[in-house]
Amino acid sequence: MGRVTSWTAPHSEGPVTASVRLPGSKSMTARALVLSALADGPSRIVRPLRANDTTNMAASLTALGSAVDTGDDEVWTVRPGPLRGPATIDVGQAGTVMRFGSPLAALAEGTVVVDGDPQARRRPLRPIVDTLRALGVDLDASAAGGLPLTIRGTGLVEGGEAVIDASGSSQFVSGLLLSAPRFTKGLRLRHEGPPVPSAPHLRMTTHMLRAAGAVVDESVSDVWVVEPGPLHGHEWVIEPDLSGAAPFFAAALVTGGTVTVAGWPAESWQPVGRLTELVGMIGGSVTLDGRGLTVRGSGGGELHGFDADLSEVGELTPVLATLAALADGPSRLRGVAHIRTHETDRVAALATELSKAGAGVVEHPDGLDITPAPLRPVTFATYDDHRMAHAAAVLGLAVEGITLDDVSCTAKTLPEFPELWTNLARAK
Repeated sequence: MGRVTSWTAPHSEGPVTASVRLPGSKSMTARALVLSALADGPSRIVRPLRANDTTNMAASLTALGSAVDTGDDEVWTVRPGPLRGPATIDVGQAGTVMRFGSPLAALAEGTVVVDGDPQARRRPLRPIVDTLRALGVDLDASAAGGLPLTIRGTGLVEGGEAVIDASGSSQFVSGLLLSAPRFTKGLRLRHEGPPVPSAPHLRMTTHMLRAAGAVVDESVSDVWVVEPGPLHGHEWVIEPDLSGAAPFFAAALVTGGTVTVAGWPAESWQPVGRLTELVGMIGGSVTLDGRGLTVRGSGGGELHGFDADLSEVGELTPVLATLAALADGPSRLRGVAHIRTHETDRVAALATELSKAGAGVVEHPDGLDITPAPLRPVTFATYDDHRMAHAAAVLGLAVEGITLDDVSCTAKTLPEFPELWTNLARAK
């Protein structure tokens, strides 16, 4: 999708009733790609997400020596090769590529440069950099401990024991664990600091490691032990992405309609249970059956204010904040200090844009207090952040005349978003 300077979000005059089929999870696709590159044989990735973040990950694996075939939208294949440099990993804006790719690059023989867009250079990476150095990896980083990164690899990482503060992102832990089976001594990683956010993503990492044949022990809180050993080629069937589905589910709540995301598995590796709790607090319901995962809004589209700790599902914050601005009472969104270091400072950005639209917003270090008020049409800045664009689109369903200053940022994880959203808004 080309660069778009502005886009007027569709407005809905009545309940939306639709079934949508969304691309696969970014989180699962990224993990499947890394595990496939480290495997002892070829892998297939079924229904992957094709978007900027995942194609950057695939290109990174190719640069390091794997044969990655992304020609078929339904199935990607990965044939691992010896990891080697010289190579350059371009992460774009992707935190996953930056944080999963750096430990992978440390296993290569030769020099690997990891760099990305200006936004990526501002995103935190120091906990991984410091851990890799503690494990004996020779590397140079920026003064802030982030990109650009130059890794001078010898073809192996000794591994062993390490301590990390992963309170800024669960990706710091996941990135190290994914490569740990190939460390000579494996890895015993202990977190010290405030709680690690997005715990469901850590469980996804350990589940997928085990599926690939790794031995992982997470029985002690904040300690992960990965034994050295082979990873096996695997067929990864990718679920639809819960974070990417959030605005579509929100459409059901805002309009008092029903939206089904087709193809949802009976057993999900994503926090569907937490989604169910939050939707119930707001006034809707969630069901999972053979058709998919369905969210139903209340008959008149009434939304209730809510008080919730979102530390496990921080990616849902922009959409949930928009729902709070449309609710019948005040809301408190807590536990999301970590989303200040995502593509943009999402807490500050949401406070600015929702206030501009007329909501009463008080910003806190770890979240927002939101008091509904009559809302007005505005140009909603997206900050080159796909989740901010999703929030604006949800607002536009209820408030006519919401214009996104740039919708092209949705290509980061869902290039088809404008078309899918327009079709959804028309579905009655």
